[in-house]
Amino acid sequence: MDQDGLVERARRGDRQAFAELARASGARLDATARLILRDPDLAQDAVQETLIRAWRGMPGLRDHATFDHWLHSLVAHACIDLIRKRRRRVIEVELSPAHEAPTPDQSVRVADRDQLDRALARLGPEIRAVVVLHFYLDLPLSTVAGMLGIPIGTAKSRLHRSLGTMRSVMSIDEVTTAPALGGPMA
Repeated sequence: MDQDGLVERARRGDRQAFAELARASGARLDATARLILRDPDLAQDAVQETLIRAWRGMPGLRDHATFDHWLHSLVAHACIDLIRKRRRRVIEVELSPAHEAPTPDQSVRVADRDQLDRALARLGPEIRAVVVLHFYLDLPLSTVAGMLGIPIGTAKSRLHRSLGTMRSVMSIDEVTTAPALGGPMA
């Protein structure tokens, strides 16, 4: 059955239809939550909370075409809520992109992911959510703003700030690791 049909059945309380929708969206929701939260266990909690919120909110969903965006909005908000509740918890990252391009040298890939991890770690949850939704899910900034319930100007500002912070962290990493990798400079 097509997604619109499943959404309509789920809106009327069909648990099986909702389970199929959840199965189809689960991997992307989990990947999104992992990137925002940087913690696989918290990401599972966020996805679970998202699915609970989605089930409860299904009757109010008016447009079937917005189901995927609605779910990603719910997961972003669930992630931000969890981070606010657990501000002092130590967070580890596991980046797992949806579409991985093969790279010939795994060490370069590991170094790049580590550098990206350090850059993402410097961002607050609200800013990191904008980055993940815009770059990872490839959503337009206007959609991201709507999903997070913020003005487009705020989304643009957060994205601009995040890119500046990430560039700074990555350039500092390059400066501090370059001499160590190349040996003493003459």
